[in-house]
Amino acid sequence: MAIAELLRRVEPSEIRRARPSPVDDQTLAAAAEIVRIVRDQGEPAVRHYAERFGERRPGEPLCLDRSEMRAALGSLVPEDRGALERAHERILAFASAQRRTLHDLEWPIPGGRAGHTIEPIEAVGCYAPAGRYPLPSSVLMTAASARAAGCERVVVASPGARPVMLAAAAIAGADEFLAVGGAHAVGAMAHGFEGFDPVDKIIGPGNRWVTAAKLAVSGVVGIDMLAGPSELVVLADEGADAVLVAADLLAQAEHDTDARAILVTTCERLARGVEAELARQLDGMNAREDVLAALCNGFVCVARDLEEAVRVVDAIAPEHLEIMTMDSERVAASVRHAGAIFVGAAAAEVLGDYGIGPNHTLPTGGTARFRAGLSVVDLVRHRTWVRIDDLATAEHVISDTRRLADLEGLSAHARSAALRAGA
Repeated sequence: MAIAELLRRVEPSEIRRARPSPVDDQTLAAAAEIVRIVRDQGEPAVRHYAERFGERRPGEPLCLDRSEMRAALGSLVPEDRGALERAHERILAFASAQRRTLHDLEWPIPGGRAGHTIEPIEAVGCYAPAGRYPLPSSVLMTAASARAAGCERVVVASPGARPVMLAAAAIAGADEFLAVGGAHAVGAMAHGFEGFDPVDKIIGPGNRWVTAAKLAVSGVVGIDMLAGPSELVVLADEGADAVLVAADLLAQAEHDTDARAILVTTCERLARGVEAELARQLDGMNAREDVLAALCNGFVCVARDLEEAVRVVDAIAPEHLEIMTMDSERVAASVRHAGAIFVGAAAAEVLGDYGIGPNHTLPTGGTARFRAGLSVVDLVRHRTWVRIDDLATAEHVISDTRRLADLEGLSAHARSAALRAGA
């Protein structure tokens, strides 16, 4: 199969039709059924799925404690442990800086004061994929953010009990490690089972089964977003290096067969050069067939100019956006919809994957149009309060409340207000 067939051409006018849904109906129905079974049957159902998918052997515990996480951390070679610890320091520092931007508020109102306090969510479940490739970076991204937010209980859920995942959980300060994955892990965190309490919010990336299960439990618990298959758009002009562009597209395609790697460019010559580089760099890659399958999900779009290219990017609203253009900062400032932007050829998206600072759990499938990536903002609540000290000063507010209650036909509301005024 020719590379030109893999990176199919899409015209700018066709972009909105090329946007995938984060969850397909069939997967949602199947995942919701697994969640229902876990809710109704509890621990036996979780264990059934864990054994069925090879995550746990009969009799092995489903949930591990801090001592087992610390033991796994102690088993790492110093170089691996050091890399994880340094990544954690960078992630935690950025998340802590975000937390310091959130402040309590107090504001004068008629007759008193009102405001909000910043309250951390009490119990958070952090999902971290570990299918074909274990992702300890996702453990650090989610659990460190929860700790920076001040969450009291932090659970990491990941299929199996890979030592590197347990070690990352120890570094990030997790309290429990649920050694199962997929829809049944999401169901377990949402509903709990004997010996494992449910959480209040589930965060973290996952495959389509995890994403569908998060949608199914939304409302029972909070979720961060529908973070489905990963995606990257490279926006490049004639000055971009085809070698770098191809390398970054292949790194994206390496995630899994559902990943999407997209090139938006103003230069036909670059598009052809990238196609040639993809063919060259594919030789000798691990899981080459899976990478080829992922490339089929992506495409090349050649725009007339940078203005049209930016409109194409905004229509895609990608999870990750690399900008490899001249005057990349100006171009970045003109983009409205993207989960995370990497400005300039040196800012490789993979640096974001592995803990340069900001969180790598990001909105996919076009949802960057209405939400941002995971941060401490997702792990706290702005809880409002009202205090009335002087009813005489608040008299006109009480009068308005009574009138509005009468307009809505809610007599008890009107009476409650009237009693405050002594009427």
